[in-house]
Amino acid sequence: MFENKQISFIGPGVMAEGMISGLIRKHVAKPASLVASGPRETRGEKLEKLYGIRAYTNNAQASAEADVVILSVKPQRLDVVLDGLRGSIKPSALVLSIVAGATIEKISQGLDHAQVVRSMPNTPAQIGEGITVWTAAESVSDDQLEMSRQILEALGEEIYVEEEYYLDMATALSGTGPAYVFLFMEAMVDAGVHLGFPRRIAERLVAQTVRGSVDYYQKGDDPVHLARLRNQVTSPGGTSAAALYYLEKAGLRTAISRAVWAAFERSQELGKGAKVHPPEQT
Repeated sequence: MFENKQISFIGPGVMAEGMISGLIRKHVAKPASLVASGPRETRGEKLEKLYGIRAYTNNAQASAEADVVILSVKPQRLDVVLDGLRGSIKPSALVLSIVAGATIEKISQGLDHAQVVRSMPNTPAQIGEGITVWTAAESVSDDQLEMSRQILEALGEEIYVEEEYYLDMATALSGTGPAYVFLFMEAMVDAGVHLGFPRRIAERLVAQTVRGSVDYYQKGDDPVHLARLRNQVTSPGGTSAAALYYLEKAGLRTAISRAVWAAFERSQELGKGAKVHPPEQT
């Protein structure tokens, strides 16, 4: 489908590199058809050397001949980038955004371009193990929907939704989710070190415990309820029961729920053009 089609990445950051790597690794697109554009020439040179793609420092030039333009910039940079791209994208091109919080309407109006897909991948997408929630404007054609699907499948799993408001939810749950998991893992490793384990052993124990637990949950075609699995490893009066009692008493569920809600609200703020601000002092 992407033979003789150019895919241009506006914003050559870590996620863009993960997408480039995935597209090449899964033979979705050839290096010669991929372009990356950003302000730092050294970054472009690195991507050229690693993947054999073309790199630019001029976004308008990079997108002028593109059949697919992928917006992969920071939300706070989006307005400036849209202004610079306006009028340079082919009318027939597809614009695919991975910018957190940025609505289809905002991108479409900023570019004066109708064919826009909005998506929310997460960090594991960089190694092809991510999950992406996405939706599309009504003007996006069936062929462009399929192109979007193939691009996003190079990152891992993908879920198409009809309603755009699900994207802010996905940003808070799966998009930001790896940060919650890493913090939980970090806390477990630190606890292991506190018990007396060397850090390298604690890290290995925690990583395999998390990986194995997820695999165990997904082992069947119809995974059982998470609470049932938790009960399986919680013997009456045992170590798991003691630990879980403390976690519940400490408000773990409430803290996670509030954290996800805070991320959801921040995603909506970013979509309205909110600026970065320092955390409140307590």
